[in-house]
Amino acid sequence: MILSDKTLRAMLAEGSLTVDPISDESIQPASIDCRLGDHYLLIEDMNMDIVTLDSEIKYREIVGDSITIPPHTFLLATTKEYIKLPNNLTAFVEGRSSIGRIGLFIQNAGWVDPGFEGKITLELYNANSLPIKLQKDRRICQLVFCKMDQTADKPYSGKYQGQQKSVGSRVFMDKT
Repeated sequence: MILSDKTLRAMLAEGSLTVDPISDESIQPASIDCRLGDHYLLIEDMNMDIVTLDSEIKYREIVGDSITIPPHTFLLATTKEYIKLPNNLTAFVEGRSSIGRIGLFIQNAGWVDPGFEGKITLELYNANSLPIKLQKDRRICQLVFCKMDQTADKPYSGKYQGQQKSVGSRVFMDKT
């Protein structure tokens, strides 16, 4: 079941769901808009020959009020909002239609597990033939919340728990 604005407001007010900072304008009929933070990561391709799943990827960190993404370029960004999901709630991260219509694809594997706590790392790809300039604090994506049929036995406690900024892939830490 997708949660309504009324349910989201009630959960935020009682503290069972955390989205911080939050404003009333961020709460949409069936989602909460998240804004772009000021932390970015670019794959350091000058120092690597290949990206593999079993070795750590090197990133170049950028902090700033804006960033320009060249055409056909991938980077990681973070939301301004810190979220904390209860153990019976999950969320989908979706790009905003207005953002997609300029050729910016937003993905974060699309899923936030119950029990997750932290800022959301977003994978951004400029599919446009022109650079796209982004500014912090602009609405960039939306969270759609779904109530689970019951509380998770093992809520999220993984390698991205508590992240405060963009975090690169940690797939190399996976057990094979």
